[in-house]
Amino acid sequence: MRLSVAAAAATLSAAILLYPLFEAASWFWGATGAVLAVLATSLLAGRLALPAWAAPPAALVALWIYLTASYAAQEAWLYVVPTKASVVELARLLSTGWTDIQRFAAPVPANEAISLLAAGGVGLIAILVDLFAVRLRRAALAGLPILALATVPATILPEPISWPAFILAALGFTGLLVADGRERLGHWGRAVLVRRTRMAATAERPGGSRPAMDTRGLRLSGKRIGFAAIVLAVAVPAALPVMEPVSFFTFGVGGRGSGAGNSISIPSPIANLKGQLELPERRTVLTYTNNDDKPRYLRIYALDRFDGEQFGMEPKGSPDDRTDNGPLPPPPGLGRGVKVDNVVTTVEISEEIAELSFLPLPYPPREVRVEGDWRADVDTLMVFSTRDEAAGLEYEVASSEPAVTGEMLESLPQSRSGADPRYLSLPDDLPPEIEELASRITADADTTYEAAVKLQEFFTKTGNFTYSLRTQGHGNDALRDFLLRSRAGYCEQFAASMAVLARVVGIPSRVAIGYTGGTKIADRWMVATNDSHSWPELYFEGVGWLPFEPTPTGALGQGSARVPAYTVPPLDPVERDTTTPTPGATSSSADEPVDPQARVNPRELDREASLATGGLPPDDSMPLAGKIGIGAAVLLLLLLVPAGMRLATRGRRVRALGRDGAETSVRVGGGAARPPVGAAWAELDDLLLDYGMARHPSETPRALTRRLTQSHEFGPEAAAALASIASAVERSLFARDPGDAGPVKKDLRTVRRALAATVSRGRRVRAVLLPPSTLRRIRLMGEGLLDGFDRLENLRLRRTTAAPKGS
Repeated sequence: MRLSVAAAAATLSAAILLYPLFEAASWFWGATGAVLAVLATSLLAGRLALPAWAAPPAALVALWIYLTASYAAQEAWLYVVPTKASVVELARLLSTGWTDIQRFAAPVPANEAISLLAAGGVGLIAILVDLFAVRLRRAALAGLPILALATVPATILPEPISWPAFILAALGFTGLLVADGRERLGHWGRAVLVRRTRMAATAERPGGSRPAMDTRGLRLSGKRIGFAAIVLAVAVPAALPVMEPVSFFTFGVGGRGSGAGNSISIPSPIANLKGQLELPERRTVLTYTNNDDKPRYLRIYALDRFDGEQFGMEPKGSPDDRTDNGPLPPPPGLGRGVKVDNVVTTVEISEEIAELSFLPLPYPPREVRVEGDWRADVDTLMVFSTRDEAAGLEYEVASSEPAVTGEMLESLPQSRSGADPRYLSLPDDLPPEIEELASRITADADTTYEAAVKLQEFFTKTGNFTYSLRTQGHGNDALRDFLLRSRAGYCEQFAASMAVLARVVGIPSRVAIGYTGGTKIADRWMVATNDSHSWPELYFEGVGWLPFEPTPTGALGQGSARVPAYTVPPLDPVERDTTTPTPGATSSSADEPVDPQARVNPRELDREASLATGGLPPDDSMPLAGKIGIGAAVLLLLLLVPAGMRLATRGRRVRALGRDGAETSVRVGGGAARPPVGAAWAELDDLLLDYGMARHPSETPRALTRRLTQSHEFGPEAAAALASIASAVERSLFARDPGDAGPVKKDLRTVRRALAATVSRGRRVRAVLLPPSTLRRIRLMGEGLLDGFDRLENLRLRRTTAAPKGS
């Protein structure tokens, strides 16, 4: 019985490790019921003395009945007995649960299907633990299924397992091992007693049964080992470098959604874009400041996959790409010869923003300083998290924006080797009218840059498009209707349509979602819900991805949208200088339009590269070396705890002795006042233990004085001081009137110096840093705690048998 209960407790304590994977605790109660069903079967199997092979099948049947009653009762006979319909219902829920955990990121919702999956899994682990520990009597092997249960959160979650949960799981497994050890020791047979003592006689059980085997020492040693192992398992990893887990599960963080129903191309990541634009009042989303005080588009998503109906994304962030590991991966396509403007932006996200696991950032970010587990997608440099949310965050981002001009873009090579083929991918069923439109718009373009500018002008000038939030629908038909007939829509339609047309003419493209630069209020830029925006990004070999703006701006369009300066045809330099600042980069009229590979000399290249990769200014917080120093200091303080305890104890005793020549005294009952020489005797006892010359238990103060004086050849002064202390102790213990104790404090100091002179320097150092007397007290405290566990284990809820009369 004890082993069955311990096995169930070990499984349930290990199941607690799964709690970070779920949003609610309903799964845990289902798992608890599954473990109890297995426990009941185990107890019944033991009561009926079933063979070991029969218990697991019986437990499987009990688990099946429990799951049927809990999750498919309406389809079962009498709500309990499984039927064909209940089996089908359980299979459906299991399939749904498996699909849900593949679709959701942890923590997953604890719906009925996922709770069934968790309860069934924990129940199967409970059956395996019971098989190993109870049926096969291999309790150590039961740790394997428990370890498998603990591996699930360790491989899925980016953060380490919570140490309180780990301690509970470890205590559960330790309790299982202890229970198994007690069962084994209890079957060793009759104890062989060489000498029958009173204690042995009292060990006889009522009714003349054999004496109980005294296993307290073995149990105590086992518990010491178990508790020490748990403490080391929690403490040692805190002092070691963090090792990132490798996930073997596919909990997604993005991907394609079902669409908002009001877009021709935008999936679930921006399903609320139109809703934000239609809000009757402005609501602040975020504020930001930067070192050049210019507005910038803040990108959240980069949708790079087009399936014919909508753009989607599949962000991937490895542990190596965490923001706290230093600079982000380099921007794709940005060459070393291109001059960049290094900008540092400080962003504050509103507390009231809806769930958002991506950070709004100016592109391209080079370094991000933010609290939490945030990772960068290598291809798009989106920064996202599977655990944290952006609401309420304040963070800094360093960006290196290419300072490009129209002339510079015209001189770029026409190669697109640096872009992934997916940025040119188009569906086979794309309407031919759209391909013809793209070819007609760019027919006179000699370069890729000219083609991109003509596409933008088609939406902003020549195509007679209007801005409207009433556009509905998605797919090829909506795309064709927007481009060829209605020509009315809002930023979603403009951005996605230009991206599609760019791909048709061979320009790699993607759709960005985020916010425009907002409005300047006081010393900060304010970004509100009506600043939500979508724009296309086009790829140019040598400078990478650049934003374009096909959406109408100003009062008749997206009010805070801005046309990049480099997208204006390079006709009039004056006009080009007065153009509105670019959303993704800032340019200067002082920049000469020369070939990007010859813009600066090698020394300037090194300087620019250093600035670009330098990222954010030094953090005001503690650097890594300082944190290591603090950790080392904390470890040193922990090691000095015994020494501190010893000093505190000595100080308390010295204060009890009072000043030399003015010793205090304590009146006991109505007798004479007795000097507190007990403090001096206790201090002397600890000194002897610290210096490796402990007092024998039966040794009187006078005998101790004689042994120490003769063994260590104390001088007259030390011998007299030791004799004075011994005499004061004897008088304090046995004399009616102890009299004057004398300068006990001074004598104690003399004896301490004499004892220190008789031992080696290493022994003296150990007596100060790791005093055995203090370690003994700590050990006794631990043994007392373990004895308390023993008393809890020995509690029995049964009636005591009355003693026979006349005994």
